[in-house]
Amino acid sequence: MIEVERLTKYYGRLPAIQDVNFRVESGEIVGFLGPNGAGKTTTMRILTCFSPASSGEARILGMDVRNDSLKIRRQVGYLPENVPLYSWMRVTPYLEFVARSKGIPRSKRTEEIQRVSDAVGLNGVRNRIIHALSKGYRQRVGLAQALIGDPPILILDEPTIGLDPRQIREIRELIKGFARNRTVILSSHILPEVSQVCDRVIIINKGSIVAEDSPSNLARRHGKASRCRVVIKGPEQEVKALLKGMSEITAVETTGIAAEGEVRLMVESEPDVNACPAISRAVVAKGWDLLELAPIHVSLEDVFIDLVTEESTEDRSADSSSAKEQST
Repeated sequence: MIEVERLTKYYGRLPAIQDVNFRVESGEIVGFLGPNGAGKTTTMRILTCFSPASSGEARILGMDVRNDSLKIRRQVGYLPENVPLYSWMRVTPYLEFVARSKGIPRSKRTEEIQRVSDAVGLNGVRNRIIHALSKGYRQRVGLAQALIGDPPILILDEPTIGLDPRQIREIRELIKGFARNRTVILSSHILPEVSQVCDRVIIINKGSIVAEDSPSNLARRHGKASRCRVVIKGPEQEVKALLKGMSEITAVETTGIAAEGEVRLMVESEPDVNACPAISRAVVAKGWDLLELAPIHVSLEDVFIDLVTEESTEDRSADSSSAKEQST
């Protein structure tokens, strides 16, 4: 459905992206993540034929973005980070303008506008001026314009930016509904939302892809340790000494405020090592009360921060080594 190979874009001498490779299959919702300036928007602008690549290839439905720009634009619905709304227009005339721009025949425009309005929940505000709408409804208008023409591919750049929690939930459910018969690439800084919506995640940093997998697989592969939360009723020093002496455990740390006679701890072990059964047996053998024992799962946010931090650390090390070589 979407194929990207060695995609590179320069602005002057500065590379925005370099040798980017990925593939998105039909019906997938893929999260495209990265810090500010990582190359997310540049990649999306190339895929939507808004900006040309310097080198490499990108194909949409088998069509090349260089040679088949107009055909691709008819197959892609695009919601940029800054939604292109004419705020002085009312909702229905604006959608009529978009439908006309996309080549929807006059005889089908009313039906098409009704379809997208139903899809995103705009029917109650179609006669209102766009600038008078809430941020949530303006985002819905942006989604509606992306859906006009029923494109099989949606590319959404920060679709929930600036929304409150209720509006984020509403937009999230809309996006999940879109994927029943569409392919969606979604960029967002709200990583818990990405975890709930996306089948797969691509992380880009400094113009290069640094990770690609499902959110759960990324958490499992890139988690630096397994952790669990433990609450034990027993003598604090003895409890800590017992846990620190276990071969499965690499770190023990007191967390929060515990009730009198209780110890609240965060216990860490090597990745892929589940220390919970061993902790349970050891505590019971001592005759102490095990009040809580629960694994702490690595989140997509943890993985994202670790990957971006690792890249930054490697760059600083390389710069330091280069500086030393030049001074000798």
